[in-house]
Amino acid sequence: MRFHLPNMTPIRLALLLSLAFTLAADAQGGRKPFPAHWGEPPKIQTTDFGDLPGGYGKGSSTLAKWIESNLEKDSKSPAPANPAADAAVKPVYENNFQNNDGEKMPTEFLVLGGDFAVKEDGGNRFLELPGAPLLEESCGVLFGPTESDGICVQARVFGTRTGRRFPAMGVGLNGYAGYRLQIVPAKNLLELSRTIDGEERVIASAPFEWQSGAWTVLRLQVRKEKANTWRVEGKAWPQTAKEPATWQINHEDVAKDAEKESPRQGRPAIWGKPYSGTPIRFDDLLITRVK
Repeated sequence: MRFHLPNMTPIRLALLLSLAFTLAADAQGGRKPFPAHWGEPPKIQTTDFGDLPGGYGKGSSTLAKWIESNLEKDSKSPAPANPAADAAVKPVYENNFQNNDGEKMPTEFLVLGGDFAVKEDGGNRFLELPGAPLLEESCGVLFGPTESDGICVQARVFGTRTGRRFPAMGVGLNGYAGYRLQIVPAKNLLELSRTIDGEERVIASAPFEWQSGAWTVLRLQVRKEKANTWRVEGKAWPQTAKEPATWQINHEDVAKDAEKESPRQGRPAIWGKPYSGTPIRFDDLLITRVK
């Protein structure tokens, strides 16, 4: 098939192609997203194509200058309000995989099912769970310190739908049988679950509109309020949107039987189940302490 482009000079065609490649990389999740406070990247760009600063893959020199300018501004001004960027909240653990050795799993990771591997797309590295095979149990990775409470885990997740099939993905605390905060696109819900007597049960939920093919941030924390009582809080938001001011899930967990129902010592985790048959990506793992 031959297409006719009227009045299209070589320069104009090159500009359109450069912009198309940039937009395509962003839409497919190949490039890590720009911070929301940077605004929109330049619409008109030069025709050259090279490496971009800050691990943003490849693009034009126009885009490179725009990124450099924003990186310089960020270095001279306070970061946006965010526990992940708050200097007063020192990370207990963080991993963005940029310094990872090829596709090898970090040595501190404990894989609980699934062929996880570190992948790279557009200069951005991330942890990927392949779309097949689909195991009976959710696939996960444990990382970071072993704690029972006073801890917060955060990560970015990325997945895509296939027709009416959706992935499920989330973060967790307190090990394999602990708390899990999961996006369940098939129900348009954000669910908090916990394994009790060997059975995983949903203990709280909130409406959530998931966006296929876009990065989403998840955050989950658990803290002790008083004897036999814990506060479990969770939230999720699109990477390109502003973080919600309040927790979407705010659950009081009371242990009637302290020995059986108190949160166990365990490591934070990421979880995924690729029902859609497409890979699930995880990035920017972060653990901080909370009071």
